[in-house]
Amino acid sequence: MSDDRFLRIHSPEFRAMAERVLRVTALTSRLNVLPFEDEAGKAELFEQILGRPLPARTTIYPPFYTDHGLRLDLAERVFINQNCTFLDHAGIRLGEGVMVAPKVTFITVGHPVDPEERRGWLTGAPIDVAENVWIGAGATILPGVTIGRDAVIAAGAVVADDVPPASLVTGGKATVNRRW
Repeated sequence: MSDDRFLRIHSPEFRAMAERVLRVTALTSRLNVLPFEDEAGKAELFEQILGRPLPARTTIYPPFYTDHGLRLDLAERVFINQNCTFLDHAGIRLGEGVMVAPKVTFITVGHPVDPEERRGWLTGAPIDVAENVWIGAGATILPGVTIGRDAVIAAGAVVADDVPPASLVTGGKATVNRRW
């Protein structure tokens, strides 16, 4: 495998990550069954999940899913609607005023394409979303993507490349690029 390896599976680091995933899954399971009006209960669980209180005027509507939590960096005035998933082991940053529609997925980790290496490694890269971005329902943001200020990601878009500031990104059609 090339030098861009992220994390060897069956390593102490991977075991530590897996333990964190189990802990956070238990916390999000508790969060997602609280009564909607239980603000104190939600605040307490978000603090345990994120390792710090939610920033001022940041809103997250459960159900909410994350696999790590400690690497999810949310600025003030972020709004996250229901049923969003943040696989944040490699880091996710949402800038001030970002709006996230329902069922959006942020994925910072994956596996190598090479079948011989796929079960031995996790790959990963952080996601960085600048200020005032709007991400439409059901969009998927993949590892290593940077989204520029004021951009709009259309509903259902699959974002695999960086997005320039003040632009609209659409599309989600899968394409065969190579075969082995």
